[in-house]
Amino acid sequence: MFWVPLLLLACALAALSCGRLCLAAMQAAAVEARERKQKTARQLTLYEAAFLSGGPGRVADVALLSMARGRRLLLAHTGWATVVDPVAGDDMERTVLGAIGPAGQSRIAPVRRAAAAADSVRALADRLVAAGLAVPDGAWSGIAGAARQVRAAAVAVAALGVCATLLPGQGGEGETPVAVWFALPFFLTLSCLAIARFEVPATRWASPAGQRLLGALPSRDDLTSVAVRGLRALDDPALRAALSHRDPNVDGYRESRGGSN
Repeated sequence: MFWVPLLLLACALAALSCGRLCLAAMQAAAVEARERKQKTARQLTLYEAAFLSGGPGRVADVALLSMARGRRLLLAHTGWATVVDPVAGDDMERTVLGAIGPAGQSRIAPVRRAAAAADSVRALADRLVAAGLAVPDGAWSGIAGAARQVRAAAVAVAALGVCATLLPGQGGEGETPVAVWFALPFFLTLSCLAIARFEVPATRWASPAGQRLLGALPSRDDLTSVAVRGLRALDDPALRAALSHRDPNVDGYRESRGGSN
């Protein structure tokens, strides 16, 4: 019976991790219910659609592409941005011009990084969260962290089960195999993950209300397509090559909002 403490530990790990994920799911469901009561009726702007679909990096991509389409910026396939017309149409474009600097030319990656971390993007994110269209930073991290904990618990339960089957003092003939007992908490963790995958709104950016508005957004032009689908929607291979010079830190919400963990 040396395996009984291991079974108790496995059950505790499974119960605690699944309980945390269920609590996060309940909180997310409550947020979704409040959003549905609000019955938000509005049209997304291009930058809002970009943020809800791909975060700050996508907003920077749309700003760069918009300026290139307007012949205010030249984007070379080698990864350089050159100012052609220093007249900005909005705050995001002013941020891009400021990131390029007075020389009028810069690598695209640092420009994109500066644009994604700009105050205008942070203000956009705050407005979308306040409107119930974007997932608050803490809500997403809570669900994601709980799901990671359940996955870790599943691995731990499996490891404890293997150790228990190798210990001496197993039950005699006719008794339930030790592995069956450990299968119960293991099945609990897998079931919890499976349910969360289909029921929990754990997208990185858009809340359920934001996802509904994205689904209703008409694909008017290539800028809208890039905002919703990313660079794969670009038909121009030169522009796609230019904007593919990435900085991986830009594509994370936390990094662009100040680098906090």
